[in-house]
Amino acid sequence: MKYDIKNLTLDEKISLVTGGGSFTLSTANGKLKEVIMADGPHGVRACREGIDVKATAMPSLFNVANTWNTELSKLQGETIAEDCIDNNIDILLAPGTNIKRNPLGGRNFEYFSEDPILSGAMARSYIEGVQSKGVGTSLKHYCLNNYEFERLVQSTNCDERAIHEIYLPAFEEAVKAKPYTVMCAYNMINGVYATENKKYFDILRNELGFDGVIISDWGATQNSARALKGTLDVRMPYSTKAKNEIKAGLEQGYITEDDIDRAVLKVIELIEKCDVERKTSTTVEQRHESAFDIASESIVLLKNDDILPLNAKNILLDGRYKHEPIVNGDGSSDVTPVNPPCKLSDELKKELPNSNVFCTNLIESPHVKKREISAFYKYVYENAYSSDVVVLTVGTGWGIEGEGYDRDGAKLSTYEEDLILNTAKVNENVVVVIYAGSYVDVSSWIDKVKGVVLAGYGGEEIQRAVAKVLSGSVNPSGKLSQTFPKNLNNSPFTYRGNGHYIEYKEGIFVGYRYYEKYNEEVEFPFGFGLSYSQFEYSNLKVEKIEEGEYNVSYNVKNVSSVDGKEVSQLYVKDVFCHVERPEKELKAFSKNLIKAGEEITVTHKLTKRDFSYYSTALNGWYLENGDFEILVGASCTDIKLKAKIKIELPFETQYSKYL
Repeated sequence: MKYDIKNLTLDEKISLVTGGGSFTLSTANGKLKEVIMADGPHGVRACREGIDVKATAMPSLFNVANTWNTELSKLQGETIAEDCIDNNIDILLAPGTNIKRNPLGGRNFEYFSEDPILSGAMARSYIEGVQSKGVGTSLKHYCLNNYEFERLVQSTNCDERAIHEIYLPAFEEAVKAKPYTVMCAYNMINGVYATENKKYFDILRNELGFDGVIISDWGATQNSARALKGTLDVRMPYSTKAKNEIKAGLEQGYITEDDIDRAVLKVIELIEKCDVERKTSTTVEQRHESAFDIASESIVLLKNDDILPLNAKNILLDGRYKHEPIVNGDGSSDVTPVNPPCKLSDELKKELPNSNVFCTNLIESPHVKKREISAFYKYVYENAYSSDVVVLTVGTGWGIEGEGYDRDGAKLSTYEEDLILNTAKVNENVVVVIYAGSYVDVSSWIDKVKGVVLAGYGGEEIQRAVAKVLSGSVNPSGKLSQTFPKNLNNSPFTYRGNGHYIEYKEGIFVGYRYYEKYNEEVEFPFGFGLSYSQFEYSNLKVEKIEEGEYNVSYNVKNVSSVDGKEVSQLYVKDVFCHVERPEKELKAFSKNLIKAGEEITVTHKLTKRDFSYYSTALNGWYLENGDFEILVGASCTDIKLKAKIKIELPFETQYSKYL
């Protein structure tokens, strides 16, 4: 080590485990390098001398996951890291990898998916991207932080099998990228605060393989001595109270100097990792283009009744986002863009020079709450009547999705629903573009319009990306990273708890696992997304490597005249089992560019873990012999190919079969 713990006084060591400032680690009275941290997953969020740092406003992690493209997740990390270097930031407090259990979760736009396989793959690539530039990351929020309501005081109560099968695997995969830090959550886990929960810290280190520094979320630590005893490494941010709690713990014999030294050695190791020379390799404009590339692939085409791409003479563009978009959600991931977002109206005019694209004088803004929208909609209806196509831009708006609160509901405002319904009465050719960071209930109007495009929270370049998708110069290739249920009556996950605890009574049946188990019809299934191309699947082959391990291949052909990208998904079903299992579970996916008329072969490898469940009787992963199905499709409900296999492992591996 460059820095020697023997050169530190006890007070200096205590300072290293209690933070140095709002977003810095202690320097131990100047003996160590200062380490600077900053939010967040969608771009650098920091404040210098009272002024917000301007940075590239990247798409939300919701959008990144909707790309199903791990290379783009890596690009997101690389791009933000470049801004970190420009701003002398050592550690980026990202990515958020929590499972989207509740469709109304306030920070769903900051998380990847309802599925751990997709979440883990995207998080790992993101971390690899950031750290390839010499900037560290903070994988968060460990763990079971799936809501915002009473997050500081409420306990998340969940059974061990669900924790291991649903809530930990994404962290397990992400940890393979060696994040510098992991940030633990605010909430309690089965009655013990995440900052003090040695059981889950031991799992993180010993089972998941994390060897970096565990830091608290800001203000999450209840007592620093208790947290240190539970093996938390650093409490953030700095407070005199934290130091006094450590000293009191020492005086009482509750903790020892060895406990402090254990954490200090990890912190010193982290500081040495950050003590490197870094140089940027991209310009601000190149980062701007990276934001566009990711936004373009993140857009999901949800409905298209032969109306897109646009090809009409007179196109009315209206709604609250026709000019300025909402770049991101509220809270610690909000970024001040270097480049102000362009106007959708301007970009659509560029893309469709032969069309008359026009707007009414309806005054709306993404930065007002949904109940404060101007209501001069009569002008929209009058112009819609004489237009060939109407494009309406709607969404959740500022103050609806953000950190510290969950959403009140999933519907658009009454004003916006009325705008859609009344416009559709006077013009049958309506396209709706949704700007939101998560699920939106479209049930009241989806059958009244011909096209629906999910723009999400797409960062500073989302308007150019939307315009190119609407015009056809970009072929949409995004697919949903979370289920869109028919309405909230179809979802059991919206109960917020009673302030003391919330029970995850559904166990492993989260997201599409739940809707399939109970045969609940959904509006748009997990993995769904349309394209301007058409694809055919064929030639599924399953080759056994050894018992429980297989190579899987299949062909995907673009049978249209338009080049396009297709996300193919591989699911596994356990047909007969002695414990309850989902109808099927995602185990692999691939996104491929397939030119018009071209056919490609996609390959995956499945291991024993892909067929296993977590056994609470054995305290580990268990593969029970029997029949399995390998399913390949374009979404979780659109299965194209199926193969049957039988796994027959040796007698000594089996505990549940009658022999």
